[in-house]
Amino acid sequence: MPESCVGVYTCGTDIALWLNGAHPQIGDGIVTRRVCGNSGRNCCSWSLSIRVKACPGNYTVYEFVSPNFCDAAYCTDVNTITPVVTPTNTLANVTSSAATAINITSDPCNVSSVLDNTWRTVSTGYSGLDDTLVEWNGWYRLYLQGRSAQMPEWVFYSGSVTCGGYSSLLLGGPHPLLKDGIVTRDVYGSSPQYISYRSNPIQVKACPGNYYVYRLVKPAVSIPMPTYCAVAFNTPSYDPCNSYTSLDEPWRGTNETGGSNCDSNFKWNGWYRLLYNGMSVRMPESCVNRSRCGTNVTLWLNGSHPQIQDGIITRGVCGSVGWDCCYYRSSPIQVKACPGNYYVYQFVSPNICNAAYCADITPSTPAAETPVPNITVSTECKVVVKYLDMVLNTQEQLLKVETASPEKLASYGNTVLNRTEKLVSTLVKPTETTDSVNISLNGLDIQVFAVGPKASLNEIPQLRINSTQMDIDLIQISKNNDGSAAAAFMSFSNMASMLKPSFFNTTNNTVKTMMSIVVSATLPKTTNTQLKRPVNFTLEHVEEIDPNGTLSCVYWNNTVWVEDGCSLLQTNSSHSVCSCVHLSTFALIMQTNPDQASDDSDPLLELLNTVAVAVGLFFLSLSLLTFALCHQNMRLNLTPLVNLCICLFLAHLLFLLTQKFLQYIQTNQLVCAVLAGVLHFLFLSAFVWMFFEAVLLLISVKNLTKIRSKQKEVLDWKCLIAIGYVIPLTVVGVSVGLFPDGYGSEQCWIKTDRDFVWSFLGPVCFIIIFNLIFFIMIIITLRKTVAGLNSEFSQMKQMRILVFKTLIQIIILGCPWILGFFVNGSEVLEILFLFLNSQQGTFIFLIHCVLNQEVRKQYTKWLNTLCCCFKSSDVMENQRPHTN
Repeated sequence: MPESCVGVYTCGTDIALWLNGAHPQIGDGIVTRRVCGNSGRNCCSWSLSIRVKACPGNYTVYEFVSPNFCDAAYCTDVNTITPVVTPTNTLANVTSSAATAINITSDPCNVSSVLDNTWRTVSTGYSGLDDTLVEWNGWYRLYLQGRSAQMPEWVFYSGSVTCGGYSSLLLGGPHPLLKDGIVTRDVYGSSPQYISYRSNPIQVKACPGNYYVYRLVKPAVSIPMPTYCAVAFNTPSYDPCNSYTSLDEPWRGTNETGGSNCDSNFKWNGWYRLLYNGMSVRMPESCVNRSRCGTNVTLWLNGSHPQIQDGIITRGVCGSVGWDCCYYRSSPIQVKACPGNYYVYQFVSPNICNAAYCADITPSTPAAETPVPNITVSTECKVVVKYLDMVLNTQEQLLKVETASPEKLASYGNTVLNRTEKLVSTLVKPTETTDSVNISLNGLDIQVFAVGPKASLNEIPQLRINSTQMDIDLIQISKNNDGSAAAAFMSFSNMASMLKPSFFNTTNNTVKTMMSIVVSATLPKTTNTQLKRPVNFTLEHVEEIDPNGTLSCVYWNNTVWVEDGCSLLQTNSSHSVCSCVHLSTFALIMQTNPDQASDDSDPLLELLNTVAVAVGLFFLSLSLLTFALCHQNMRLNLTPLVNLCICLFLAHLLFLLTQKFLQYIQTNQLVCAVLAGVLHFLFLSAFVWMFFEAVLLLISVKNLTKIRSKQKEVLDWKCLIAIGYVIPLTVVGVSVGLFPDGYGSEQCWIKTDRDFVWSFLGPVCFIIIFNLIFFIMIIITLRKTVAGLNSEFSQMKQMRILVFKTLIQIIILGCPWILGFFVNGSEVLEILFLFLNSQQGTFIFLIHCVLNQEVRKQYTKWLNTLCCCFKSSDVMENQRPHTN
C-alpha cells in the first residue's frame, strides 16, 4: 500500500485509501496503522484502522476491513514492485530465469556522488536555479558546506520555503531506517498548494554512519523551476541516551482529554525521555484526536521510531485539528533509540500555541525484554548532579517566593521527591561485586550502595549521611533479585519547609515540631522490593527535645505524615532510632500540648498589650456613649466619627481575643485566615471613615462663606454608611480573589511575603496622603476666608478648632501604622507601635469629648445633677425622724 497521499479518482475508485504511517519491520510484529482517504481538498478526509505485518520474503500482509464509506478502495503502490523475490505462499527456489531479472549492483551507500551546493539550503531564497537542467545519474549524498545533510520532509515546514529555484522539492514521506533498505518516496512542493503538483518519485536509502543517499531524477517539468532542497541538523558530541531529562507529565498521555497546555511556553533545552507515571513511553506514530494529551492541538511523530543501529534521525511532527491529521506542521525534532527499550527526543518549541507533544500509552505488541541481571552505581554522575542542582534551585525559589496553600506545598514537595528519586535511579548500572557513590549538594546528600552476584557481604550494610544512618538488609534483598540489588539513601535539609510537621494529623490538639531532617530510602532498579526485616533509621535531633513531648516516627503518604508501619525503638537527648517495615520518605516529629509549647514571647510585653488594649476599649466605649447622649449639642456630622469608633472597638476587641487564644486558633488554618480577613476589613473601614471626615471637613470649609449652620447637612448619613463599608469590603474581596492564601499568618494576620501586606498598607498610605492634601487645601481656604471675615466670627473659630482636632486625630490614628515597616528587630519601636495603636480610643475621647466645649458643659451639667441628687439624698436622710 502507498504510504503517502494518493490523488482522487485513482486506484479504480473515487476515494483512494493509503496507509498513514510507515510499514512495520519483521521485528515489529503486528502493528495497527491508520488508513486515510483523499477527498481532493484533504488527504485524510476519511479514515479507518487496519492491522499490518511484515513477512519473511520481503512482502507485507494486511487485515483489511470494510470501509465505512462508499466509493472507496484500498490502493496498491506500483512503485514498490521489486523483482528480487516473487511473493508466494510457499518457499520456492529462485530459477536462473528469475535470477536474470535481479539488478545486481553495488551498495548505493558506497557508490554515491557528493552533492554539495550551498544554495540548496532552505534559507537561500530565489536564485533562478533549475534542477530540470541537470543531467541526473545514479545516487547522491547531500552536503552543505562539508556538513552531512538530508532532504527536508514536507512536514518540516508549514509555509513556503525556497532553495535556489522557484519551486522547492521536499521529501513526501519520512526517511527510511537501516533495515528498510531502498524505499521509494514521493516528492512534493514546499507549501500545501504544491502538493497536488507532485514531482517524479525518487529512491532513498539509510546508510550506516547516520546519513542517507538519494537516487535523484529529473523533476517534473509541470512545476516551474524546481530544485531539490537540503537541510543539515546538528549532531551532539555526546550520547543523548546518557544525558537527558525525564519528562513525566501524565497529562501528556493519549488517554487524557481536555486541557490547554502550550509547549511553546516551555524552555526546551537538550534531550528528553517520555515517561507516564514512571513507565517509559514514546510519542505516537499515528494521528491523535484533537483535545487530547492535555492540550488542543496534539503533536505526533510523522514516521516510525528508529532502532539503535539507526543512531540519531530527524522526524517531522504533525498536529491534528480533527479534520486533518497534519494540518499543523511543527518544527522537526531528532530522535534516538537507546539500550533499555526507550527513546530520547530533542524537543523544540512548537511554532504554534495550544499544542503539546503527546505520549502514547497504548500498549504495543508484547516483546521479550532482555533482563538486566547486575546493578551498580556509575561514578560518571556529572549530568545527574547538574539536574539535581536544577531541582534544588527550583525548590529554593519556591521557598523564597511562593507562600502557597498546604495542598500546593505538598504538591511541590512530592515533585521534588519524585524528581530526585528518578535522577538518583539513573546512577545504577551493572556490576559484579559492590560499589557505592556519595553526592553532597547544598540541601541534599545522597549515598547509593549496590551489590552484585559476586559480592561477599557478611553483615548488613549501613548507609550513612552525615549524622543520619540507615540499616537495610541488602543481602536478603539481593538474594530475591538474582544476586543484585541497590539501595539509595537521601537526606533533604530544606524539605521540612514544604512537608511541614503540621501535615501530621492527630486526634488530639497538639503542637507539632520537626525533630529531624527529612530522609528518603528507595531500591532503584530492583524488581522485588519486599523487605524481609524492618529498616532502621538513626536520626539526629535538630531541635531541643521537650521532656513532656511525644516523639513519633512518620513517613510521607502523598499529602500527610502517617505512622503506619513505623515505630520508635529508642531515643536519647541527641538521636532517635526509627524502625519501618517499608521504604518511603521519613521524619521524626515531636508533639507537645499547646500550653506546654515553647513560647518565645515576652510576658511583660503581653501584659502591656492586654492592659493597653483594654484601656483603649474602655475609652472607645465612653466616646460612643458620649456621642449617643450629646449628639444634639455637637455641631458636626457624627456619622464618620461614630462609625470610626465602632470599627476600632470591634477591631481591637477581636485582636485582643485572637492574641489571647492564638495557640488554639493556630491549629485551624481556616479560622485563622477568616479572622485575619475580618481584621483587615475593620481596620480598613476605620481609615475610610477617617478619609470621609477629611472630605466632609473640606466641603464644610468651602461652604463656610454660604453661612451654613451645620456640617451635618453636607451628605446624608445613609449614603455615607453604604459607601464607608462597601469600599473596604471590595478591597478585601479583591485581595481574596487575587491572593486566596494571603491571610492567616502565624499571628492570624496578613502574610507579609509576596508584598501582600500592601493590600492593607497601600490603602492606608493612600488615605493618609490624600488627607494631608485635603488639610493643606483646608488651611489655604481658611486663610482666604479669614481675610474677608471678622476674626471673632464664632463659626470661623469653631471651624478652625475642628480642623485642628481632625488633623491631630488623623496624625495620631494613621501615622503609627507606618511604624509597622520598621518594627522588626526593635523592641522600642514595637512598644511604641503597640502603645500608639492601642490608645486610639483614648485619643478620640480626649480630642472630641474632653476638648469639646459643648461636651464639657454637658459633663458639668451631669456632674451638678449627680451632686444635687447626692445632696438631696443626704438632706432627706438627716430630716428623717430617729427612734430610740
